[in-house]
Amino acid sequence: MSELLEMAFTQPKADQITASGHALDLSSDKFGTLRDSSDVAFDAEQLHKRMDEDGYIFLPGLLNRGEVIEARLTVASQLMAEGHLESGTDPMDCIAAKDAQLAFRPDVAKDNPALMKVLYDGPMIAFYERFLGCEVRHFDFTWFRAISPGGATYPHTDAVYMNRGTQNLYTSWTPIGDVSQEIGGLMVLEGSHKHQKIRENYSTRDVDAFCENKVGKDFTGMGGGGNIRSGGWLSNNPVTLRDAIGGRWLTADFRMGDLLMFSIYTIHASIDNRSNQIRLSSDSRYQSAAEPADERWIGANPIGHGTQAKRGMIC
Repeated sequence: MSELLEMAFTQPKADQITASGHALDLSSDKFGTLRDSSDVAFDAEQLHKRMDEDGYIFLPGLLNRGEVIEARLTVASQLMAEGHLESGTDPMDCIAAKDAQLAFRPDVAKDNPALMKVLYDGPMIAFYERFLGCEVRHFDFTWFRAISPGGATYPHTDAVYMNRGTQNLYTSWTPIGDVSQEIGGLMVLEGSHKHQKIRENYSTRDVDAFCENKVGKDFTGMGGGGNIRSGGWLSNNPVTLRDAIGGRWLTADFRMGDLLMFSIYTIHASIDNRSNQIRLSSDSRYQSAAEPADERWIGANPIGHGTQAKRGMIC
């Protein structure tokens, strides 16, 4: 995904939970808690059943918390050295400097062995080997976020950013810190992976495709595909989106060591960061090594959404 997804919003009232600047309805039929699948964490058959049912699998404490702490320290130390954290505070607290404006920071994942160990070794890879039942391939590009107070990500599915390879592709959202709802963790829209219209329309689009026979901002660059929003998101309002397609927004108070994984068809977004901290998290992608991989995200220097990724089409 692009850093264009990372937006800043007006600071909400203290008693509100907001996403993309909109106050969420916390009624029990519209907002809830992620289902804990720890009871089936080592049962491949049941894991697939949960994925089919929920479109996500939430596994609190699956990863090694000590290794996540070490990864957090490497990132926090870099942010402190760059002046993004409040001087005189403990870097591990990630207290944002007054002028900090951070969002998408994939560069901090490069040459970071501690983070790579969390994401691409140990319990994470063992889990995907169990879930996929085969040798696992992960994307070489790591989406890392350091979200300043006020920031959030609009609702979307991952398909529009990485659907040129296998569709049996899964995302791990990994909190690199304890992430309460105040700090702004991820939320998924209940049952959204089964919404056939969205799967067959929006999720088949490609943000790097553009209309050769049309002119205008909605038909070129990141707004390609003819009728996909610039930036690729599904909506800029998680409240009206939920009202339109149903389900509940589901989230949790996350801790280091937790794993939330989901399919490329599951609608997700983030809660606004209402704290004074910079929220650290990563998105990493996994698939069977035997299936084709999206060429934008593999290799020593993935092309990503650059000019080499663009594809012309007749709309």
